[in-house]
Amino acid sequence: MRSRLKEKFLLFRIRAKKDPEAFGQIYDAYVRPIHRFIYFKVPSVEQAEDLTSETFLKAWQYLKENRQVQSIQALLYSIARTTVIDHYRKVQAEQGGDQPLEDGRGNIMTDIGSDKLLHDIETVHDADQVIAKLKGLKDEYREVIVLKYLDELSSNEIAGVLGKSATNVRVLLHRAMRALTEAINHEFQNAQENIPTDPKQ
Repeated sequence: MRSRLKEKFLLFRIRAKKDPEAFGQIYDAYVRPIHRFIYFKVPSVEQAEDLTSETFLKAWQYLKENRQVQSIQALLYSIARTTVIDHYRKVQAEQGGDQPLEDGRGNIMTDIGSDKLLHDIETVHDADQVIAKLKGLKDEYREVIVLKYLDELSSNEIAGVLGKSATNVRVLLHRAMRALTEAINHEFQNAQENIPTDPKQ
């Protein structure tokens, strides 16, 4: 939903009239990208569906309380991130574990070459292989790749979602794409080394 005017009008209808139809339009516009964003953070489609529903329920409650919202998009991604983190905290508490949920920060760098890396990945490797390796990356790398290349957010929009500067987003994206490329190429090299040289073997 790129129209800021339409977004503001829907927000007005929700806050002033508690209009579920207005929220339904927001849901229709964002449910697929939010589900995809969550899917890359959890083990199963079923969990992604449950957490997506929870995200939109929280957003509906938040908006009905007449709180200030600068961007519906940023709000939904923020709630989705928090919902996933809360989910893992609950799982960890149930299992008695104490693993960190997120880590990593970048120093100043450039993301020149990310588009070329993406093109190389798309042309050489199949989608299932890329998805498998993407899910194996650390959380912040997965997030920034999904937001940039699947949800097609700008660096400034991603900065708003992640609570980082646009410069840090570009740094993170560069490192994420390098990590994804290395993971895919490592698997490809291993596969090549395991191919028998004699067809009879």
